[in-house]
Amino acid sequence: MERLILCGGGHVSLELAHIAARLDFEVCVIDDRPEFANAGRFPMAAQILAQPFSQALEALGSRPSDFYCILTRGHVYDKDCLEQILRGRYAYVGMIGSRRKISAVMEALSAQGFSPQQLSGVHTPIGLLLGGQTPAEVAVEIAAQLIQVRAQLGPALAPPPADPGVLCTITKKTGSAPRGPGAWMLVRPDGQTTGTVGGGAVEYQVAQDALAQWREGGDAQERCYDLGDPATLGMVCGGRITVRFQRQ
Repeated sequence: MERLILCGGGHVSLELAHIAARLDFEVCVIDDRPEFANAGRFPMAAQILAQPFSQALEALGSRPSDFYCILTRGHVYDKDCLEQILRGRYAYVGMIGSRRKISAVMEALSAQGFSPQQLSGVHTPIGLLLGGQTPAEVAVEIAAQLIQVRAQLGPALAPPPADPGVLCTITKKTGSAPRGPGAWMLVRPDGQTTGTVGGGAVEYQVAQDALAQWREGGDAQERCYDLGDPATLGMVCGGRITVRFQRQ
């Protein structure tokens, strides 16, 4: 599962955290203000660090599958976060702010030796430009871009957990199915899931089939799902996926 690291715990971060958790991101929040970075404010977050930004980023480390959204309260903090993020590994980094603020941050980092290629890879202004004004609308714009980038990158880069359950992995895709080969979902014996194979009716059916295999035992097996068949799944996206079921 990809981590979404929110640098800043303000209003946009709060709205984005709610959406991102439903999109199966592992939400992490960092802010140097405890009143903005706490479990009461962000109950959906897997990790919350009320520490100076540089210290919190160091504690989290970096992974190739990390998504960063820089949403702090000032360009000084934005610059500090971006400088540290660009020195690590990541799949996505975006920064909110006016053109003037963004330009000032980029000029300062360029003067510090960051290449044009590194700086041009930062999504600024952050999010897809849909005309949003309120924190919730801006959060939707950002979430849409996260979905877009994650889809372009392909299946989740992070390996699935080794917890007991049935690992469901897409091995083949045809048509317009939302997830492709390599996408996975772990179905635990209690029915809880991590990861995704496409959401909606197909994900529900895959989970039910995984639970059945857990109860019955047996070797790994594959099943084909027709997402457009109105008699079974009837999903709007259509397409077909083949899923491999493996107990672990």
